[in-house]
Amino acid sequence: MASLAGSRFMEADEHEILLDAQDTMLGRLASIVAKQALEGRMVHVVNVEKILISGNRRHVIEASKKFLEVGSVINPEHGPIHPRRPDNIFKRVVRGMLPWRKPRGKDAFRRIRAYHGFPESLRKTRTFDVSKAKATRPSSFYVTLGDLAKELGWKGDAQ
Repeated sequence: MASLAGSRFMEADEHEILLDAQDTMLGRLASIVAKQALEGRMVHVVNVEKILISGNRRHVIEASKKFLEVGSVINPEHGPIHPRRPDNIFKRVVRGMLPWRKPRGKDAFRRIRAYHGFPESLRKTRTFDVSKAKATRPSSFYVTLGDLAKELGWKGDAQ
């Protein structure tokens, strides 16, 4: 497993990277993924449902549910659309760290893939260690992205 030590962590010939998101912090991992995508790399993130969000469980869930109530005043059916699946929640967080309205940001966003679990097609690919994004406190201080998604209405589709 190779290590990520900032933006200089890989050889110049690496065009695709695989990151295991288990026990990593949501914001830290999202910023690393956004930077790598902006540098032109295809980024695959696995075990997205095991990403951690820091904070009191009740407060995190209440804030997310309150955000779901935000809608259009004119026609609520027309958006905004709020993601409820862990991979879509993660991709939305990463999108917030990209220059989304510019072609460079749109291209970078297209290079990001997020997966539940660990797909068989990626098993033989070398994973990179994201030690900068790992959680440092005990697990009781965090909420997993999968738990949050289930509270928001995700059915937890089986693989």
